[in-house]
Amino acid sequence: MATKGEQEITQIGGSITIKGDISGKSDVRVAGNVNGSINIEGELIIERSGYIEGEIKATNAVVAGSVKGNIDVSEKLILESSSKFVGNIKTKQLIIQEGAMFQGNCQMGMPAQAATPAKKEEKA
Repeated sequence: MATKGEQEITQIGGSITIKGDISGKSDVRVAGNVNGSINIEGELIIERSGYIEGEIKATNAVVAGSVKGNIDVSEKLILESSSKFVGNIKTKQLIIQEGAMFQGNCQMGMPAQAATPAKKEEKA
């Protein structure tokens, strides 16, 4: 485990495969494989060699590797040029670099119900 300032960083090395869920209150860097959900209060960094199959929830995320599953990021999500992402995105802010692969739907900013226009009242 490394530290970034006072905050710890959990690292999953390239030769590691995890089958199961990960949760906690620290940053996580994935260079290996995770088959399960990740739910963290921190930043998730998926390196080029990283692969995640499962649901992701984090404060911020940077994806350079591959993800198959939905991602919910409360602040900012960055899909780097090497990323391959299949699933739905929910985030406040999204950056997709040229060359990134994204297949799915995206919901940004306001919650879905707040973003839909109000129904017009019918006249009697």
